[in-house]
Amino acid sequence: MKNTMTILGFLALFPAGAALAGDDCFVPMADWQPRDAVQRLAEDNGWTVRRIKIDDGCYEIKGRDAGGRRIEVTVHPGTLEVIEFEYEDDDDDDEGRRRDREGRNRD
Repeated sequence: MKNTMTILGFLALFPAGAALAGDDCFVPMADWQPRDAVQRLAEDNGWTVRRIKIDDGCYEIKGRDAGGRRIEVTVHPGTLEVIEFEYEDDDDDDEGRRRDREGRNRD
């Protein structure tokens, strides 16, 4: 009976632990690096920043790399470690679609 209660207690807490694990960067705000430090990180890597936002508790940088390719970078807010780096598809180019609507040719 004690084993059953122990297992049930563990299973009751498991979903809460799984929910916390879903936040990639669970860090108290007091321990976050300032947004200026994220901007410097981007500049040091040769990235041009279009936007820095918070997503799932992480900093998310949207911009372009040194070669001009669109990027999305997820950064840990406490350590400024790059967690994920993605190149955005050219097909999803919002700016290009906006130019098309304005009647200009897209390259």
